[in-house]
Amino acid sequence: MASAQNGLTRIETHGGKKKHENGVCHDDSSPPVRAQTIDELHSLQRKRSAPTTPIKDGAASPFAAALSEEERQRQQLQSISASLASLTRETGPKVVRGDPARKGEAAAKGAPSPHAHHQHHHHHHVIPTISVSDSSLKFTHVLYNLSPAELYEQAIKYEKGSFITSSGALATLSGAKTGRSPRDKRVVKDEAAAQELWWGKGSPNIEMDEHTFLTNRERAVDYLNSLDKVFVNDQFLNWDTENRIKVRIISARAYHSLFMHNMCIRPTEEELESFGTPDFTIYNAGQFPCNRYTHYMTSSTSVDINLARREMVILGTQYAGEMKKGLFGVMHYLMPRRGILSLHSGCNMGKQGDVALFFGLSGTGKTTLSTDHNRLLIGDDEHCWSDSGVSNIEGGCYAKCIDLSREKEPDIWNAIKFGTVLENVVFDEHTREVDYTDKSVTENTRAAYPIEYIPNAKIPCVGPHPTNVILLACDAFGVLPPVSKLNLAQTMYHFISGYTALVAGTEDGIKEPQATFSACFGAAFIMLHPTKYAAMLAEKMQKYGATGWLVNTGWSGGRYGVGKRIKLPYTRKIIDAIHSGELLTANYKKTEVFGLEIPTEIDGVPSEILDPINTWTDKGAYKETLLKLAGLFKKNFEVFANYKIGGDGSLTEEILAAGPNF
Repeated sequence: MASAQNGLTRIETHGGKKKHENGVCHDDSSPPVRAQTIDELHSLQRKRSAPTTPIKDGAASPFAAALSEEERQRQQLQSISASLASLTRETGPKVVRGDPARKGEAAAKGAPSPHAHHQHHHHHHVIPTISVSDSSLKFTHVLYNLSPAELYEQAIKYEKGSFITSSGALATLSGAKTGRSPRDKRVVKDEAAAQELWWGKGSPNIEMDEHTFLTNRERAVDYLNSLDKVFVNDQFLNWDTENRIKVRIISARAYHSLFMHNMCIRPTEEELESFGTPDFTIYNAGQFPCNRYTHYMTSSTSVDINLARREMVILGTQYAGEMKKGLFGVMHYLMPRRGILSLHSGCNMGKQGDVALFFGLSGTGKTTLSTDHNRLLIGDDEHCWSDSGVSNIEGGCYAKCIDLSREKEPDIWNAIKFGTVLENVVFDEHTREVDYTDKSVTENTRAAYPIEYIPNAKIPCVGPHPTNVILLACDAFGVLPPVSKLNLAQTMYHFISGYTALVAGTEDGIKEPQATFSACFGAAFIMLHPTKYAAMLAEKMQKYGATGWLVNTGWSGGRYGVGKRIKLPYTRKIIDAIHSGELLTANYKKTEVFGLEIPTEIDGVPSEILDPINTWTDKGAYKETLLKLAGLFKKNFEVFANYKIGGDGSLTEEILAAGPNF
């Protein structure tokens, strides 16, 4: 290399292989971009999604597909406008697809722009009258079935408290409410609902009238229409395609849209094209309070369901779980009308196709025991049992995150990645690493992710008829056996009871067991009387040959503070023995008071723990505690005892007889 005049080495641009004829090095050169403005360059960055599924029959014209695409979008917008229509005005709002922040892009993206209103939206155009409202003069932008990436962008840009964590999940805040508000939930009590639903003592259904519902609906719709943009999700419930429900969720937050994208079943492009009118619609105006002066309102929060209108209105709570559980309640009404049993349960399937249902309240081990690496997960929370088998209602999982660790729950830990919603968690402000032990916001921290994020999930989430129905109880009184085989009447009795015992601190700081009963292991969500679900469960178990089991994951050798928790490896061995069929051929003996059939031996489990009386040193205390628990069962069942099932009520007598006798 030659030396330049200033003493620095001159860089040679001649010679060598990597040069053009004119002497310019062209290792990384390329023609300039074909854009005149920065906006044009940005539009090149995003290409249009792949064409929608071609129209199958009758596409004779060479441009029929283009016309049908335009018509399809027009009909879709018309349907969304109808959903958002006020009941006091002639038409719905003017709606247009696309983000209002990206002005001028709608046309480039193939969506109608506001300026194309006259061309595409004649059905929304009304002659102004003296009663025209401000909201009818504006456009509401519809962000329709956005992808997780698009929803991340919306949340990060516009929703305070939204952050990307170190694992790629979206951390969000649900505002003042960090859990459901069961006391603020209302169901319209019209003539049909008065006859069909469960009302009164013990029921989760608190009544409201039609007029009050419409008042709240109007408030929610007016709020949503006042916004520049709303998120619309069209999705499905129930993996059984013959009995799935089309749901539309209209919300104001990207967080809510992504949550439901994960929790409901995600439609294909082809399914979206033929989606049509939804079977059920949620109006989530949770950022806006209800009017406290409205009849039946007891706080600024109201979650209202109208079964006749197939609508749900949310005001005054941004907690996303209200949508999930609200729809579950709706399924508890719609499915039994078709002869399909809706269940609050986990469900998995063995390699031989044997399906097990797991029922249990919080803390009983339902998630832990239904998550089994030797078996496929059909679902973790909500299921249907029809004449064709079992199916998951949801498309995702909603897992508790408090004290989550990679060692204890590897599947959940690994599912918290891009696309997952993390609710109300605390993270390091610099690294964005989540501290799952931190309860600063709430103890009810949650993760919502698509079920396919679980490696051994069975997709589609359907399976054959269950072989085993496992009822889990964490008995802190220490008197229920680790496992009992139930007859049909006993299964119904314990299913209706829905028992577990929590360990609660008393005023003087002494911790003692406290019995908890939740009908059908999910009283907060059922719509009909518990005995109706129990009768359907017994009928299906009898028809398809399923066996009922009661498994105690709680204490042995004494109540909490005296005895010890039954070891998880022993409980797993018991569950394995149920799955394998080993327990069907075991020898059994009957316990006193509860009359439960208990096996005398199980491979890998110490025989002495199988009968609780053996593990108690104080036999008198055992008998006393057993009678105390039996009394609690009997007292809880009083509310159901007068409810006649069947024409003569004989089934009621049979169920009562299956309870404790003393």
